[in-house]
Amino acid sequence: MAGRDRKRALRLYFATDVHGSDRCFRKFLAAADVYDADALVLGGDIAGKGLVPIRSHNGSLSAKVRGESVTVPLTEEGRLRNEINRIGFYSVIAGDDEMERMDADPAYLASAFAAAIAEQVVGWCRLAEERLKPSVRCIITPGNDDPLAIDPVLRSAPRIECPERELAEIGPILLASCGDVTPTPWNTEREFSEDELAERLSAILDPAPKGAKVVANFHNPPYGSGLDYAAELDKTLMPVIRGGRPSIIPVGSKAVREVIKKYQPVVGLHGHIHESKAAQRIGKTMCFNPGSEYSSDVLRGVLVDFDGEGDYLDFLFTAG
Repeated sequence: MAGRDRKRALRLYFATDVHGSDRCFRKFLAAADVYDADALVLGGDIAGKGLVPIRSHNGSLSAKVRGESVTVPLTEEGRLRNEINRIGFYSVIAGDDEMERMDADPAYLASAFAAAIAEQVVGWCRLAEERLKPSVRCIITPGNDDPLAIDPVLRSAPRIECPERELAEIGPILLASCGDVTPTPWNTEREFSEDELAERLSAILDPAPKGAKVVANFHNPPYGSGLDYAAELDKTLMPVIRGGRPSIIPVGSKAVREVIKKYQPVVGLHGHIHESKAAQRIGKTMCFNPGSEYSSDVLRGVLVDFDGEGDYLDFLFTAG
């Protein structure tokens, strides 16, 4: 429109799939100052992937890391636990009796895992309260690898917003968030069929006022968009080899793609597929997946700028 002011009115910093990485979360909070962001959005899969018990015995610590047995002196506890965290797992120091109970009772191990997730999320929420300026919005929404029990923990944090399956006003835009995905080989808690996912996404977007500038924070990327390419897996979860090379296929959601085409949000923010960093336009919607390299202590993100009317201006992928 002639004469319209296209100056930046809102800058979002979006990252995803940090999988329990303390270093990546601290970098996420620092992004507000580093990139002059008005709002931070962490779009799902914030929890670690499991719990690694560390046996304490006779002045040494032993654990299985990446499938290999590792033994270090007590003085190297910090280094061992940091390495376990870096690959997306939590750790707990256990004596012989507790180790035996964890081996014998899967429910006990699952309870310890859930407690470790909650403890970390509470700590992260406190860290956000300590480090973020009052003017910076901090939105954290779950992904399919996050247990449902994480939602009330996030919602109860005074400094964190968790508008999961809701519309949240952020300056000139409405953020529509959903961590649900289509079925995966890992049978996580937030998986639905394509038809069910389409219904859930539409239920979030339908209440948006006509003409509202919506940003879709959908953990599942749209199918065939370039944001969803991953290795094809066989029934044993091993990569399929074709012509001597791993077969790479689209694994995103057709429901997400169709919902984006129907509602045409100004921007789509996605994750879930770590290796598929990309930016792609679907109709009028600019969609992003910044990818994830949390296990290398690298936080990948994307800055997205909007004007005063909520229209998309520009983007920049970041890594640090």
